[in-house]
Amino acid sequence: MDYADINYNTFESIKHINLLGHEYWSARELKTILGYSQWRRFNEVIEKAKIACKNSNYNASEHFADAGKMILIAKGGERNVLDYHLSRYACYLIAQNGDSRKPIIALAQTYFAIQTRRQELSEKAYSELTEDEKRFYQRDLTRKGNYSLNQAAKNAGVRNFDRFHNYGYRGLYNGETANDIAKRKGLRYREDILDNMGSDELIANLF
Repeated sequence: MDYADINYNTFESIKHINLLGHEYWSARELKTILGYSQWRRFNEVIEKAKIACKNSNYNASEHFADAGKMILIAKGGERNVLDYHLSRYACYLIAQNGDSRKPIIALAQTYFAIQTRRQELSEKAYSELTEDEKRFYQRDLTRKGNYSLNQAAKNAGVRNFDRFHNYGYRGLYNGETANDIAKRKGLRYREDILDNMGSDELIANLF
């Protein structure tokens, strides 16, 4: 996978919603996104994540729900294979037990950690915050996300971080670089553009 194509939407794109309105991720689909070619290897990570879940006094079966899956085999036959419907917390634990030297694993750790933390603040509570409180909350998430993203990029061999981040800005701001955005906002030299965004704009940058 091209590192420039890796972003948080990668994980959102494989999210499912069940009939009760609850979100979940298929372990088989997550395995592919995280770069595991063999189910056996990925299942070893899942088992470690289950243990971590139990050690945190959570019911592992609620976060790692067994879900058999039929796949096609030779001559038009089918075979039932093991799969799991994973909660967001389960995905976080899997990412935490994966190989963080892989950029996509490091990004998964950040994504699921941030999203798990956001769930701690209910939608109702968030809606009752003032715009400044929302902005500070989202700025903190963005700061942590950027730190982990930089670590993942460094592990992947990225050296020019200004250029790396400008790819993201250009995609979000119709071709504008960080300098272009700073000029449009009338910012002083070295003033952080993220410190001069509203909550909605910060959310867009986070994703």
